[in-house]
Amino acid sequence: MVRVRSVHTAHRRKKRVLKKAKGQFGHRSKRYRQAKRSVTRGMVYAYRDRKVRKREFRRLWIIRINAACQEAGVTYSRFMNGLRRAKIDIDRKMLSELAISSPAAFKKLVKLSKEGAEANPEKKAKTETKVDAKAQE
Repeated sequence: MVRVRSVHTAHRRKKRVLKKAKGQFGHRSKRYRQAKRSVTRGMVYAYRDRKVRKREFRRLWIIRINAACQEAGVTYSRFMNGLRRAKIDIDRKMLSELAISSPAAFKKLVKLSKEGAEANPEKKAKTETKVDAKAQE
């Protein structure tokens, strides 16, 4: 019976790891063991930071929208609430791009947001109505 050798598989695996380690400094790109550690750690950071990047971009967009809202004389929360009530569905990324590239269009959105908030007042919560009833007694 012919003996099974895993030379080709092992060589391919090492080659793949060393290819991913290209650009690393010193032995990390040349020696398999160090390269494997470095690549594994790099992949862990990459996985984690893909999640972090989403959070950080959302924070950045909110900061930009907030700054544009302050210039327009409205708070971020009232602006977003007004957009929701006016049934305008634009995500934060697009709002921040509008605020930077086209301030006039953003000002129109602020105006629509204010109109939407006034036209569609939200119903009072049940707890507030109970408090109001007690205050009237």
